[in-house]
Amino acid sequence: MSDSNLATSVDVLVVGAGNAALCSAIAAAEQGASVLVLERAPESARGGNSAYTGGAFRVAYDGVEDIQKLVPDLSEDELAKSDFGAYPASQYFDELIEMSGMRADGDLVEVLVNRSFETLQWMRSHGVRFIPIHGRQSFVVDGKNKFWGGLTVEVSGGGAGLVQSLFTKAEKMGIRIAYDHKMTELIVENGKVCGVVASHQGQMLQLRAGAVILAAGGYHANAQWRASYLGKNWDLAKVRGSRYNTGLAIQAALDKGARAAGHWTACHSVFYDANAPEFGQPNLLNQQKNYFNLGVVVNTLGERFVDEGENFRNYTYSRMGAAMLQQPNARGWQIFDAVGAKLLPDEYRVRHATRYQADTLEALVAQFDGVDAPRLLQTLKDFNQAVDRSVPFNPAVLDGRSTKGLAINKSNWALPLKQGPFVAYEVSCGITCTYAGLAITPKGEVLDEEGFPMPGLYAAGEMVGGLYFTKYPGGAGLTSGSVFGRIAGQEAARLAAV
Repeated sequence: MSDSNLATSVDVLVVGAGNAALCSAIAAAEQGASVLVLERAPESARGGNSAYTGGAFRVAYDGVEDIQKLVPDLSEDELAKSDFGAYPASQYFDELIEMSGMRADGDLVEVLVNRSFETLQWMRSHGVRFIPIHGRQSFVVDGKNKFWGGLTVEVSGGGAGLVQSLFTKAEKMGIRIAYDHKMTELIVENGKVCGVVASHQGQMLQLRAGAVILAAGGYHANAQWRASYLGKNWDLAKVRGSRYNTGLAIQAALDKGARAAGHWTACHSVFYDANAPEFGQPNLLNQQKNYFNLGVVVNTLGERFVDEGENFRNYTYSRMGAAMLQQPNARGWQIFDAVGAKLLPDEYRVRHATRYQADTLEALVAQFDGVDAPRLLQTLKDFNQAVDRSVPFNPAVLDGRSTKGLAINKSNWALPLKQGPFVAYEVSCGITCTYAGLAITPKGEVLDEEGFPMPGLYAAGEMVGGLYFTKYPGGAGLTSGSVFGRIAGQEAARLAAV
């Protein structure tokens, strides 16, 4: 859409075009509001960080009956062969609070948890198709796919499928989407946010609205901010997702007196392919390597540096990139034998993975560039000898199969590396998103520095602070974006109608 086609004023203006933004737009349009979405990226790169995700949603549910409501096309055979268990709201709430070090905003967490299931049902009613995460979040135990780690459903087609479904619905509802429009400033008159200033093809535009929703992500793609807030070497991290999430919308709100919130010196970061491009590319997804719990991880010194089996990988993966960045040259290797490698999901089987294979550990390690090979081989020998083989291996539970006597023991799933062929993947640090942003109320209203709602301004998605501190449970980000995006859209539409 060109700038000449933009109305001078709409009821609700949404900045951003990922999951949270589109849920906001759809929810506002449901209330009868006229809606304009401003997307900084070109149409070919639309969708924000959401387009780069695996599409998993962490949702509270009481059992298989709830899963059937989200996935009504489950076959009898799938039901018979699946153990979905349950993920009660109380567990969801406790895990989010505990993983934040008791720092998360309890009111926001309560809304996120309690409205997660109804929000996914709402999304399904608008064309988003959910399916069980068989490939990434279940293992076959006693003939059944047993789901683990609080994650059970994902969107068909992953993140790309998610945003495509939401774009399709938005366009059918008459929501206008303006690409290549970079919001640079909020317009505030008489104490109320009433629009934005945006640049498009060298022109500065003033766009008016009854309410503005900011859903343009965090600052993970801003190397200068990463170095300033996250610290040394964070400017070297590879960007997993959208290159357009640079914190511009956060800064625009702060400039008008919004309150900063969240953990500004922490982020979501993962083990990432060492030879991945600097920025995420839609045609080169699956660069992350998140199933380290099935093997061992070593640095160039030939040493292990994390407990690979501390917990289910979706509770620990989001801080592994930070651990990698602290190692010499900020790179290392994940190593698996044939037993562990057989359990690896598709993200390890893509052609662009930096992968090594050999029939012996000696031949495998000989292929690593810049590693202390003798030290690494001794590390692997010590690890194998330290594995407690009396405990059975079970990847679907915290099995307690550990090592003993090592400087860093592996707490669960300790498989000795003894059966070839052996495989390894060279990894570095990839940053997914940041944990800092704006303070909001449970209604999505942005708070000012004094703690009062800023009239006319709402926020949702990764630019909201106060939910995550240091750790992050996989799948919570998309869910929180949808929950608060929907709420912000409803509230903004109501305000605009007054």
